[in-house]
Amino acid sequence: MKKNRHESESIKQDKRKKGKGRDEAAGGRRYGYKTETIDKAESDAGGSGLNMLEGRNPVIEAIKAGRSIDKILIAKGEREGSIVYLAALAAEKKIVLQEVDRAKLDRMSVTGSHQGVIAFASVKEYVEVDDILDIAAEKGEDPFILILDGITDTNNLGAILRTADACGVHGVIIPKRRAIGLNAAVAKASAGAVEYVPVARVTNITRTIEYLKSRNIWVAGTDSAGDKPFHEADLKGAIAIVIGSEGEGMHRLVVDACDFIIRIPMKGHVNSLNSSVATALVMYEVLRQRNVRDHGDKGKG
Repeated sequence: MKKNRHESESIKQDKRKKGKGRDEAAGGRRYGYKTETIDKAESDAGGSGLNMLEGRNPVIEAIKAGRSIDKILIAKGEREGSIVYLAALAAEKKIVLQEVDRAKLDRMSVTGSHQGVIAFASVKEYVEVDDILDIAAEKGEDPFILILDGITDTNNLGAILRTADACGVHGVIIPKRRAIGLNAAVAKASAGAVEYVPVARVTNITRTIEYLKSRNIWVAGTDSAGDKPFHEADLKGAIAIVIGSEGEGMHRLVVDACDFIIRIPMKGHVNSLNSSVATALVMYEVLRQRNVRDHGDKGKG
């Protein structure tokens, strides 16, 4: 039985006052954007040319044309001319900008003439959170949403999207910072599921959770110290499941924002599962409970 959200709200508010969360991006401000270190996933993509735009004018025109850009990398020290204009455009569109060593851009570049700028474009347009809710409403179903708090591995995200499609998830929510976006490697790992599962990219996961709760959606986090095993929790009705990052799990403020926390029982020697495996277990439990509730299991034998 789900606990009363209103009774626990004062307790959650006290927890949130105990310090700042890790939702603030690292690095100082320079020319209106923040400096950060390059993500491992982007470093691994170097040389592949997948979803990469190189050069100042191509990136500027892509932004002006409304192309969905995950992130733009700019060489440290580039502070004049069209770079300033590019940075202003990116800020206006709320695109993440990162300063990195030029040597990194040299290693990633396919054309050999990146001009100090490389952008990562999405293989698919992102949607808004409300679009996901509308999809559930159009189907006459309670919303079933997956929130990924910092997944950085392309294979994990691809596998999660593939299982999300199989389980009838209405949409997946990912953060703009410190997480992998929709790129070609993710699309390949999803075996095409990226075309069918709507993905929303948000600035702040905690605020998004609060918004979903205001829309009468229960939010269940996942952690080894959870309140009860996932198969004993009530996951029927409108539900959003939160999955933490591969290494750190959910951020503290995200944990505090959840209505309740569930865990996956572990009896072996390892203390955790691969994030895509753990996500699959919980998603299928939601599907199982919905099938039991509706008396309409459509699974194929």
